Amino acid sequence: MSQKNRLDGGLIDRSEAWSFRFDSQYYKGHKGDTLASALLANGVRLMGRSFKYHRPRGPMTAGSEEPNAIVELREGARKEPNTRATTIELYDGLRANSQNRWPSLTFDAMAVNDLLSNFFAAGFYYKTFMWPAAFWEKVYEPIIRRAAGLGSLSLQDDPDGYDKGFLHCDLLIIGGGPAGLAAALTAGESGARVILCDEDFLVGGRLNLETYAVGGMSGAAWAAETVARLQAMPNVRVMPRTTVIGAFDHGVYGAVERVSDHLAVPEDGKPRQILWRITSKRALLCAGATERPIVFENNDRPGIMQASAVRAYANRWATTPAKQVAIFTNNDDGHRTASDLVARGVEVVSVIDTRAEAPTSSDYDVVAGGVIDQTWGRLGLSQIEVKMPKGGIRRIKCGALGVSGGWNPNVHLTCHQGGRPVWNEALAAFVPSATLPPGMTVAGAANGVFSTHGALQSGADGAKAILADLGIKASAPALPEAEDTPVKITPFWHVKTAKRAWVDQQNDVTAKDIKLAHQENYVSVEHLKRYTTLGMATDQGKTSNIAGLAIMAEVAGKAIPQVGTTMFRPPYTPTAMGVFAGRAWGMEVRPTRLTPSHNWAKEQGAVFTEAGLWLRAQWYPKPGETHWRESCDREVMQTRKSVGICDVTSLGKIDVQGADAAGFLNKVYCNGMAKLPVGKVRYGLMLREDGIVMDDGTAARLAEDHFVVTTTTAKAVPVYRHLEFVRQCLYPDMDVQLISTTEAWAQFSVAGPKSRKLLEKIVDDGMDLSNEAFPFMACAEITICGGLRARLFRISFSGELAYEIAVPTRYGDALVRRLMQAGEEFDVVPYGLEALNVMRIEKGHVTGNELNGTTTALNLGMGRMVSKAKDSIGSKLSERPGLNEPDSLKLVGLKPVNPDHKVPAGAHLMTKGDKVTASNDQGYVTSACYSPNLGCHIALGFLKSGDTRIGETIRLVSPLTGVDHEVEVVSPHFFDPEGERLRA
Repeated sequence: MSQKNRLDGGLIDRSEAWSFRFDSQYYKGHKGDTLASALLANGVRLMGRSFKYHRPRGPMTAGSEEPNAIVELREGARKEPNTRATTIELYDGLRANSQNRWPSLTFDAMAVNDLLSNFFAAGFYYKTFMWPAAFWEKVYEPIIRRAAGLGSLSLQDDPDGYDKGFLHCDLLIIGGGPAGLAAALTAGESGARVILCDEDFLVGGRLNLETYAVGGMSGAAWAAETVARLQAMPNVRVMPRTTVIGAFDHGVYGAVERVSDHLAVPEDGKPRQILWRITSKRALLCAGATERPIVFENNDRPGIMQASAVRAYANRWATTPAKQVAIFTNNDDGHRTASDLVARGVEVVSVIDTRAEAPTSSDYDVVAGGVIDQTWGRLGLSQIEVKMPKGGIRRIKCGALGVSGGWNPNVHLTCHQGGRPVWNEALAAFVPSATLPPGMTVAGAANGVFSTHGALQSGADGAKAILADLGIKASAPALPEAEDTPVKITPFWHVKTAKRAWVDQQNDVTAKDIKLAHQENYVSVEHLKRYTTLGMATDQGKTSNIAGLAIMAEVAGKAIPQVGTTMFRPPYTPTAMGVFAGRAWGMEVRPTRLTPSHNWAKEQGAVFTEAGLWLRAQWYPKPGETHWRESCDREVMQTRKSVGICDVTSLGKIDVQGADAAGFLNKVYCNGMAKLPVGKVRYGLMLREDGIVMDDGTAARLAEDHFVVTTTTAKAVPVYRHLEFVRQCLYPDMDVQLISTTEAWAQFSVAGPKSRKLLEKIVDDGMDLSNEAFPFMACAEITICGGLRARLFRISFSGELAYEIAVPTRYGDALVRRLMQAGEEFDVVPYGLEALNVMRIEKGHVTGNELNGTTTALNLGMGRMVSKAKDSIGSKLSERPGLNEPDSLKLVGLKPVNPDHKVPAGAHLMTKGDKVTASNDQGYVTSACYSPNLGCHIALGFLKSGDTRIGETIRLVSPLTGVDHEVEVVSPHFFDPEGERLRA
């Protein structure tokens, strides 16, 4: 199609025509266009459907406040719903689709809701879906869910990246219009660090949209020249395509920079958007103002727009929504639009001015004191009906109508910390109050200064005052001459005779809905918002709130400031969820720690899993193995037969040193540590203050004043924090120092009957590893491989003869390779977390599944470890009667009566014959696996009075997964219960 509504001039680049698609139709546009301006140039006014009644809608605005022209941008995984066509920067090949319609935009079956509007008045949800109650789940909820929302998600992973960054400045300027540019010049020339953010891709604000001269040149030319000057200053950062979305504590502002939204696909290595955390000493808000509509009968047809938007499309984008345009206004700004359109060659068929003393013009017809009574055109405006001041009706044909009801300063950011705007009678608008976020000043139209000269002056003065407060000398630059027209407005909010007059166009809130809310006693402005959904659209009420408040004030018999305003909250404009996450998704949701043997494990084809922040080998598949269980079973059997190696670096390691180190550990462990001999290791249980088990681990005494404490992987950080709290707050007089050495030492478990022989091949001469010289639970600082310092602990998590050997982390990769080489003659096998889990269940060792924050030493069968001879953290509260009931849960082992049955973790235990109810619950399964040594599935779990029920057959049920069979209660020590192998 030809661009039939394209005008001459504008700020677009006509050197190349770009092709884009909207729904199934292809169109042409130019660089510098938005999707909305390009569609209007091609004669497309219908761009969307409203939420509730699915009424046809076109763009109402030319900026981020747009409530109607909401589309789905791109396709496939990059599809982005609910995007404003007025802010989408056109690029070659752009793909966009209308949304919230079926089967097509021009014929939407859901528009039947409009015919049933009498049944869908404000609050109908609350009244309709209350009865009958049984209908909610089967009828009401499915209908609501199908109807909810506007756009649709692709349900695919977003292929684009997002990022976060931090910026600091003396002065943050929000908005790049005349006030913002004047402020930036003032501050930039003073040498202050300045950041200027503007949400548009072309900085300049309304200077790019008007025809007024600034300093003897066009406003757009002056803006471009000023931006170039600012960009040349090393202390000034100009950030187009950047929306400041919120004002937070301590001078911090959130800003979203759309780095690649104007491209089909982001460049390699570039994020789509960046969320900036800007810390400013001071901020100057120059966010401009938004023109408000007038509410009248059928004021929502495609082609009915803000008068300033019609002017903006003509001046900046060289396009008109129609060849014949009418204007409806209550102030002089509507006449500015009419004059600009006439100058562009657009026919202005009439200006309907609500004021009896409206200005006249020789260029267009003026109806003074008239109002619009009705409009026609289902899919686009075709005709308006004007009620004349002396009575009678006049019908005027037009394809577009510009509506100007005055201007509202964009006060949103001034309210993000609880501030409330105040009413300005002269402007008939709310302006910022004196209660602003600390460090913020407001200038320009955002502060009610609507002339270009006034905006320039207030921006420069505001920056100068701020810099003086910061102790920076600044002088205002020579400001260019600019228009200084005073505001002339007679408030006119709505045509009172209208029956269906739209206030919030996206949510289909009418003047009648507001009156109904008041009639039903929703007199608070916040209640009005929630009852009618006024101001809850994606524009957050930027185009609807004031008209709604005016109508509410009228029916309540109050003044608008008495009614007040709703709260404005971040974000200022709709913001992609991905940018809040930044890089923190997928594998980058948290920092990933790699074990020292990671590269070697990758070479072996290991399958990895996340264990807290660590990436650990889960199993090591061999050729021919088709299932993980085959690999796991092989690793278990080979380790128990000969020797296996596992990287256990992720276990927490804490050095505890000082003269009082032993006494300190005696306080934090419930069992005794004070008398532990040098060269020995002791298993320890740590309680929280409430007597619940926090963690278990070992304490190895390397010297009189030096211990190495180990923790589980998951509790490495919490335990270290706990120990520091105890050291600093509970026992500050103790001579003890702590340091986390988890990452400093690479540690490997060497387990199995051949483990001693393997270690003897790498341990330096002089170290006797015999059972007599280095028995179970011994430890020592040694050297290996010709002088490399190491630590050796004879401890076992597998139930086998086992050791843990630690070397400085940088030698971890070399050590695992040396161990595997030395173990070749023993058929050494690396084993992963799955095999580790199987062997620890076979041996009855507990981990995080059992140490789940609800269990006590008594539950774990370790009640005797809580020493009565000494005081320790949590020991007293562990004696509470509620934690020591006769039928308390006890750790048990479980084996299926039928060896073919599984024992799934999470299943519940019931006495045979009892009904499966919560009141009959006897316990639950915590850890389960298949034991290749026993040839069946086994599990650990907690059972009421479990220690007295060994040998009993009970019922295991999992209603969610359909499991229901019998299991035998056995000792949790399935393998080598006497411990002969680990002491060999």
